Amino acid sequence: MTRLLFVCSRNKLRSPTAEQVFAGREGLDVASAGTNRDADTPLTAELVAWADIIFVMEKAQREKLQARYRTALKDKRLVCLDIPDRFAFMDPALVQLLERKVRPFLR
Repeated sequence: MTRLLFVCSRNKLRSPTAEQVFAGREGLDVASAGTNRDADTPLTAELVAWADIIFVMEKAQREKLQARYRTALKDKRLVCLDIPDRFAFMDPALVQLLERKVRPFLR
């Protein structure tokens, strides 16, 4: 079972969309969180430790993770998807972009 963690800033649009898109797929366990303190599900050290692959939507989130959880990230794969914050929850264009950018890491 591969554990995927999707991270954006507030865990309201992009990362929950990614969680929903990839949840329920065979061989995957999926969660999402946000880097901001007001995120719907704030990122924790426990979530970082749980994940096998962490996908962030933007470089700023990658930098925050590296600053806050440097030790916990030592054995983790951290991937920046470069998906800007301009999509609604479950926007078909966002779903398509996530599928295209995440799929190569699931092989």
